[in-house]
Amino acid sequence: MSIRRKSRELALQCLYQIDQSGNDQADIALMCDHFDVNRKAVPYAQELLSGIQLQWDALNSMIELHAKNWRLSRMAVIDRNILRIASFELAHMPDVPASVILNEAIEIAKRFSTDDAAPFINGILDSICRNVRKE
Repeated sequence: MSIRRKSRELALQCLYQIDQSGNDQADIALMCDHFDVNRKAVPYAQELLSGIQLQWDALNSMIELHAKNWRLSRMAVIDRNILRIASFELAHMPDVPASVILNEAIEIAKRFSTDDAAPFINGILDSICRNVRKE
């Protein structure tokens, strides 16, 4: 598994913590203290987490716009946080290829969410990608 995948998974765990606790101060260092975390994954995870927190409202709006007939609050916690990570990367990290972002989101969904999550996430991200990236 790549370091970037581990970074995305670490960011997902922190976002899950934020979503569940209501405390927007997720601490990657604390996660590293309590769980076995590859230290090489921390910098990119921190970059993702910081960027997502700065763009929280804009990302949520973008996801809801492209998630036809779905409100963010009705989505599974894991799914909406995978969408936040991938949407942030699509909109703010042009150096990461869109195909990689979508593939990573789908693979993470297969690992952490339900069987229905991957196609659901893929559909929303495909729509976001067409809107955000003109590749």
